[in-house]
Amino acid sequence: MYPNFPPSVSADVPYIFNVKWSKNSRLKDLVQQFQQHLEKLQEFWSTLEDIDNSLCVVDPKPQSRATSFRQISIGTDCIIMLFLNAKDPRSLPEYRFLGSDPNLNSLRKLWLRNSNGWTKNRTFLENLSSILETELPKRLDAQTSDQQTECGICYAQRLPIDEELGPRSGTETDYTCDNINCNRAFHSVCLGDWLRSITTTRQSYNVLFGNCPYCSEPVAVKMNDSKN
Repeated sequence: MYPNFPPSVSADVPYIFNVKWSKNSRLKDLVQQFQQHLEKLQEFWSTLEDIDNSLCVVDPKPQSRATSFRQISIGTDCIIMLFLNAKDPRSLPEYRFLGSDPNLNSLRKLWLRNSNGWTKNRTFLENLSSILETELPKRLDAQTSDQQTECGICYAQRLPIDEELGPRSGTETDYTCDNINCNRAFHSVCLGDWLRSITTTRQSYNVLFGNCPYCSEPVAVKMNDSKN
């Protein structure tokens, strides 16, 4: 029934604009409206990019341009899921905490108590750090041939020089999550210590079986005999 009625519009964006159409309208008019809509969304995408570059995002799959949420590691086996308002992306987002119950209760209390302090002139990193009253993990850069990968738990490239660590003292990360969409690197010592603190971790002989703290995929780590 074109051109009496507009064509349907779909796109990889968080929401579709209200199409303005008349009997005299043509496709070029619709394209122009879409371009204007994209301009309005630039702040939304810029805000998501700021989150991706400054916080430890643990979304298991690459996000589309229509996605308006992020899962962010905040440490201690906890993740916060933030839902941004695409029309007002720097405003206080809706949220959901994921993780162990004891930590979640205290985090919810902090959010309810401090969320009034959220301001649009600060970055998400600054706002979240202020609300949760803690220093948040930073984004882990991809490993390059000239750089060592930081551990996803202790956030250091090398283990400290310590006699208790035995031959692993001062070593680099030696374990990587098998999930290609996660691919986080760890010191097996750090990952083993973290798994021991989780009640769902299973042990068979000297191997710990659990889940990656970032993507929840299965991991298996041989325990460090020098620490047992």
